[in-house]
Amino acid sequence: MSTAPVTDAFDVVVETIEPLTSHVTAFRLRAPDGRALPGFTAGAHIRVQVGGGDWRAYSLINLASEACTASEHAPDHYLIAVRREDSGAGGSLWMHTQVRAGATLRIAAPVNAFALDAATADAVLIAGGIGITPIASMAATLAARDCRYTLHYTGRSIAQLAFVDALRALAGEHLHLYGDDEASEAKRFDLARLFATLTPGQPLYVCGPQGLIDAVIALAAERGWPRERIRSELFTAAAPHAGDAAFEVELRQSGMTLTVAPAQTILDAMLDAGLDPLYDCKRGECGVCQVGVIEGAVDHRDYCLSEAEKCSGKVMHICVSRARAGRLIIDA
Repeated sequence: MSTAPVTDAFDVVVETIEPLTSHVTAFRLRAPDGRALPGFTAGAHIRVQVGGGDWRAYSLINLASEACTASEHAPDHYLIAVRREDSGAGGSLWMHTQVRAGATLRIAAPVNAFALDAATADAVLIAGGIGITPIASMAATLAARDCRYTLHYTGRSIAQLAFVDALRALAGEHLHLYGDDEASEAKRFDLARLFATLTPGQPLYVCGPQGLIDAVIALAAERGWPRERIRSELFTAAAPHAGDAAFEVELRQSGMTLTVAPAQTILDAMLDAGLDPLYDCKRGECGVCQVGVIEGAVDHRDYCLSEAEKCSGKVMHICVSRARAGRLIIDA
């Protein structure tokens, strides 16, 4: 994904490249002079400058509980994994075809918009495909804390899931693997079956495709989970919905009125107009782009606000949310 301008960039060297599956490759990064890198916590990501100068975010991976303290304070390397998407925006393809061991990459320091709560216990971790990258680090942290947890990892095929051996060593009986192509129903991921074993209010952490995240949130809400007990992270920018229509947005502070196209966000319309709004994830998760709503009904599509905040209609996230009708007035 593309993100906001980077002002804290530095260089790292690609120490090793390891194909994990037919579509996923791991990259081990070190400082050129061998010094320690900035620390990070489970759920954090770095941004990497890819071909053409764009930036893409990749979660930092820790697969060993005993390494959590070092990772938080002074890691000697970063580990990321990239899924090749030939039809994507080009960042993953560039990482797979142009980056070699010994190459220098420009990255930005770790940030965390998907943090594991310090008091989390009895957590349920759910990962779909490449969404395992931040979830694996959460499992390592919970193991280091000697906390109870379960890890549910699903994909099209168990044979194509990355890091399985390391996860088995880390999580043991806490790990549950699923594949869409499995003959046994018990080996295919079934959210309803999983939720039947859970207690409403257990901390839920989910990362993966939007469909998986939306399904988890919807089922959890239906079964009484407080929204604040559900944390999620998407790995792609949110897609337009069928039936999205153009609308006008008045920017009260800027004194401008913009037309937002059906496949465009308010944020993108502002950027196209030469404005400089605050933003980061462009997925409705980090909360950086939140603005006040002065007038109009909002179609909330973020993963930040509580249901009470959405119902109040007083704030919105301009990277994903839209007008329900033809016009909005926002404090921007």
